[in-house]
Amino acid sequence: MPIDTNRSFLPVRVAVLTVSDTRGLAEDRSGDTLVARLQEAGHVLADRMILRDDVDAIVAQLHRWIDDGQIDCILTTGGTGVTGRDVTPEAVERVADKMIPGFGELFRWLSYQTIGTSTIQSRACACVARGTYIFALPGSTGAVKDAWDGILKDQLDSRHRPCNFVELMPRLLER
Repeated sequence: MPIDTNRSFLPVRVAVLTVSDTRGLAEDRSGDTLVARLQEAGHVLADRMILRDDVDAIVAQLHRWIDDGQIDCILTTGGTGVTGRDVTPEAVERVADKMIPGFGELFRWLSYQTIGTSTIQSRACACVARGTYIFALPGSTGAVKDAWDGILKDQLDSRHRPCNFVELMPRLLER
């Protein structure tokens, strides 16, 4: 899709949350990939954290970032599968004002091009929560690349046409 070079680029302030029971910052390749890609695109890393697969802890951290006026968008990686410990979508649903179902649908369609029917195991999702975007991505580096390169890179670019998520930010809290 086209970038309108007559429009100004508006950097988005992004927090990155890795959800994992086994990874620390040194092993967080998917988080590293997200940080590198968002910074290469000109966005600002506002915060970064790793939390265990604990729905209450994830919800509490999401609330802290949603309430932080210096954060426009939250990207999570991990915890979107179907095992008993995968609880990120449940946490996202608990803070959501409006779900963005097309994100998960489009992500799985893109992922299908890479991993075939295994993409059905992903519960990637997105929402708006009190004016903040949240995108929950699977924990693999490949999935993070698919989501960023295929969706988020364009939708978080204020110059992307015909429309993008950034231009809607001032209107997310409308009543």
